[in-house]
Amino acid sequence: MKRILQEIATVGRRLAAMETKVTDLAMNSIRTDIAGFQDRVSDLDRCLTDAEGRLSNMPDRDQKLQFLQNKLMYLEDRSRRDNVSFFWILEQMESMDVRAFLKDFLPELIGLVFSHTLEFQRTHRIGPLHRAISGKSRSIIACFHRHKQVRQLLTAACSQCLYDH
Repeated sequence: MKRILQEIATVGRRLAAMETKVTDLAMNSIRTDIAGFQDRVSDLDRCLTDAEGRLSNMPDRDQKLQFLQNKLMYLEDRSRRDNVSFFWILEQMESMDVRAFLKDFLPELIGLVFSHTLEFQRTHRIGPLHRAISGKSRSIIACFHRHKQVRQLLTAACSQCLYDH
């Protein structure tokens, strides 16, 4: 009987040791899970802080974007203000040199003497070439170097009813 009691006590100690090991393993697993969750919460908190920081800058960025869009529109408009379109000039009248043609043709057409010779940043025909082949003349776009010359040209053209804006 004594031996049975000793065996029962030994089995009890073994069960207690196993229970302690199982409890320790479960606790370690729980600690590992908690540490992982804490890392994820820290990452999420960092992401949230970053997102809140970006959102707080949105009104400033929106204002800056609006400013830049307005500035771009102004610059585009300003770059186009010296452009003048000429219609109804037949193809090949300029003999492939639009710039020289306009330098000679415009003062003669308008009857205006410019204080400086006409200078252009660029001149070219606009539109697809097949349109020119079909007999419809393409318009000429000329970007003047001096805005004053554009004003003089348009004023003279309006006074002669050659231009309607």
